[in-house]
Amino acid sequence: MEPIEKFIAQPSAAYAVDPKYFKYYADLRDAPRTGDMIYGEIARVSDDSYLENKSGRLHLIQDGTRGLFVMGNRYAPDYFEGYVPSSYVREVDLLERSGVVGLVKTKNSARKDPTRIRVLGYVCHKDGTIVNTRDHSLIHPRQSVKKEPRARMVLVCGTAMNSGKTMAAAACCRVLSALGHKVYAAKITGMASLKDLFAMNDAGAEECADFTRFGHPGTYLLEKSDLLEIFDKLDLQYAGNSRDYWVVELADGIIQRETAMLLESPAVQSRIHRLVFCAADAFGAIGGLRILKEHFHLEPDMISGVCSSSPLHIRELSDFTDIPVFNSLEADVQELRGCLGL
Repeated sequence: MEPIEKFIAQPSAAYAVDPKYFKYYADLRDAPRTGDMIYGEIARVSDDSYLENKSGRLHLIQDGTRGLFVMGNRYAPDYFEGYVPSSYVREVDLLERSGVVGLVKTKNSARKDPTRIRVLGYVCHKDGTIVNTRDHSLIHPRQSVKKEPRARMVLVCGTAMNSGKTMAAAACCRVLSALGHKVYAAKITGMASLKDLFAMNDAGAEECADFTRFGHPGTYLLEKSDLLEIFDKLDLQYAGNSRDYWVVELADGIIQRETAMLLESPAVQSRIHRLVFCAADAFGAIGGLRILKEHFHLEPDMISGVCSSSPLHIRELSDFTDIPVFNSLEADVQELRGCLGL
């Protein structure tokens, strides 16, 4: 084994791992697994020229920059579809600036080719075993059974990535905290990235957490049992007080695999106090309402997202539904107060 250079930043995709494990690397030939950590060198900067560390700082990278990375899968229609390689490889693609790497299978034509990373070796423990993020967790609820009544959960979902879900979740956090309520927030599915959690924290959520606290670099292709475990343990950790609110965001769209698994789960549906549905435009919102009703037997209490900032989109929506629409960019406290049942 060889020593890892000092002052190498801890990627946010390895949020739950103690830095004391980032000391050695070895040039092994093992087939990678999700969560395996590698020590690598930037071979070619392209689509992304930054790496996000555990504190959220973005480090500028150049050809030759060395860093720590985490093997993972990504589902991102606006960016990349990527997977953990099935066998040992010498180079991988940067799937997300949080440090998640794999091999790109497809990409959005509007994006450049991914930044390329040369694998120097696996990050290893002293005994030579590979450090895997999924062997580490920061969430250890004191209770294993949910006591009732619980914090009221505001669930935010949408048509696709970049439909405005995080802005809507942040708006809910801002209004609830402004009205004197204690708010916690979570993102259950998606890719390791701190900016969404920061947005909800900045808006007044006292604590924000996601799947990286359990060692998952992302949730794409996780088993349903793993997804429900993330949901249940975050619920146990942060949503035990009936006087509080728990704002929860689901990444991607409602027909995406993991989001659909959670939405159809009785355990998740039974926790919904208010459901917020986000869309980029009126037509997407109309179609999404139909999918929610027909496939999940759900009707949102509010519509928001990118479409909510456009009076024309709101006017188009009004011909098809009387569900209230709130502008997440200019959230009105009194308007949202009524929508949230306060």
